[in-house]
Amino acid sequence: MAKDKIIPQGEEMDGYRKVDLYNAEKVERLSGFYKNILEEVGEETEREGLLKTPERVAKAMQFLTHGYDLDPVGILNSAKFREDYKQMVIVKDIELYSLCEHHMLPFFGKAHVAYIPNNYIVGLSKIPRIVDAFARRLQVQERLTTQIRDCIQETLQPLGVAVVIEAQHLCMQMRGVQKQNSVTTTSAFTGEFENDKTRSEFISLIRNNR
Repeated sequence: MAKDKIIPQGEEMDGYRKVDLYNAEKVERLSGFYKNILEEVGEETEREGLLKTPERVAKAMQFLTHGYDLDPVGILNSAKFREDYKQMVIVKDIELYSLCEHHMLPFFGKAHVAYIPNNYIVGLSKIPRIVDAFARRLQVQERLTTQIRDCIQETLQPLGVAVVIEAQHLCMQMRGVQKQNSVTTTSAFTGEFENDKTRSEFISLIRNNR
């Protein structure tokens, strides 16, 4: 997991600066593959607009799949606090972006995540972070949903976890059946959320203000 870096004394910097770091060896290898792909589909890789495209795509792919380098359990444990609170905690409308493992085309949408603490709570920002950690991989929406649920359940041991994901899949919109308005919804529950009343309350709360 990435850690904060302090600029050494003597180096100039006005304040916060976001820096993208890539594995140079992977960029070089992937660039070669993408150049071959462009040639195979009939493109002229030496024309101006495509000269740096293989490198750009190689870097983009590293970013889009950087979830493999993240530790979701470590993310949760980094901000786990003892607290006597046993009511529902919901973080909803979390934007997510992932790649379908079948066609490597994007799917994107929103995740709604809730848990009922059992002696421990977690910093609110860590919920979106673990969504990203699992989403930034080659995925299917069904597995993504259960991975988020299971990570929270196993790490925090709450009284229950609920996850709902609503997403649009470009593999259904740009190709195949080409249904532009289709939305896929998946859900996964544990513990108290398997109770109809608790689950209904959660669904009602994530539907509010829509």
